[in-house]
Amino acid sequence: TLVNGVVSHLVQAIRGKDGCFSSIERQSAGSYYERVKISEPNEFDIMLVMPVERIQLDESDDTGAFYYVSFKRSPKEKGLLKFVDEDGKLSAFKMLQALRDIIKQEVKNIKDVEVTVARKKAGCPAITLQIKNPPSEISVDIILTLEVQHSWPLSTQGGLKVEQWLGTKVKRDMKFRSLYLVAKQNKREKVLRGNTWRLSFSHIEKDMINNHGNSKTCCESDGPKCCRKGCLKLLKYLLEQLKMKHPKELEKFCSYHVKTAFLHSCVTWPNDSDWHLGDLDHCFQQCLGFFVDCLQKSQLTHFFIPQYNLLSLEDKARHHFLSRKISHELNNGFPVFHK
Repeated sequence: TLVNGVVSHLVQAIRGKDGCFSSIERQSAGSYYERVKISEPNEFDIMLVMPVERIQLDESDDTGAFYYVSFKRSPKEKGLLKFVDEDGKLSAFKMLQALRDIIKQEVKNIKDVEVTVARKKAGCPAITLQIKNPPSEISVDIILTLEVQHSWPLSTQGGLKVEQWLGTKVKRDMKFRSLYLVAKQNKREKVLRGNTWRLSFSHIEKDMINNHGNSKTCCESDGPKCCRKGCLKLLKYLLEQLKMKHPKELEKFCSYHVKTAFLHSCVTWPNDSDWHLGDLDHCFQQCLGFFVDCLQKSQLTHFFIPQYNLLSLEDKARHHFLSRKISHELNNGFPVFHK
């Protein structure tokens, strides 16, 4: 309720302040909204989605995940032109900065709760709000997202292998949905200009996790229950606990790594009978085994973009560190859960 109040206030203000942001809509993403949050709901992801039309996408590297956005014709929303850089590319950095300035001004007008904007983290696509909620604090990541009616790029061909799991019709429907791009700096660029955007499929991931059954009645009120969400919760919780224990060594890992490994596991074991509710322990260990295997090979394929490896090869030592820690937990009955 607290988060909704603050975000609604900000969305109203953002729409009114700057014409270019007038069509922004909020959309919830992340574990709380996928109902796979384990601990206190103290972290939220909110996407501010902005429709843009008649754009051209050009790959910015060979991952197939990062793109330059340029307008084919002058946009309907003329105000957007001020965010176009000298190369004619829509600058994620400039747009994020403008949004951040509006939010920094506006949080001062929120009377009934104390809200501050956290310091900018290099390369992070989110504007982070800290909301005082004694005795603790809630953090809300606001992510600027472009929504484009554009066919999915070539790099996504061969991804989203859900035919055996969710069916070909579901896959086809997913591929007709809009494309999302988040303001994310591509660190592999020689000169960091802040004008790259990264593909985001969080709206589709949320749907897959909430409608996860091979049979359409899985986990519905009168349907059989499965343990898929339980597995994902445990995977996220395990990583969270290990990160708290080894913050420096594991700083590059995030819940998206285990979520991707989980989605691949759903494809490997597509049937609801592979995920009986009573088999949580076995299924969790199976998912973990898959993830450890990825860590040992330093190869975790993006679920939608098969050419994109989420585990950078220069971080092999970190991958092996995490794989050892997980193996230790697996072999010793998960001591980190009993702390």
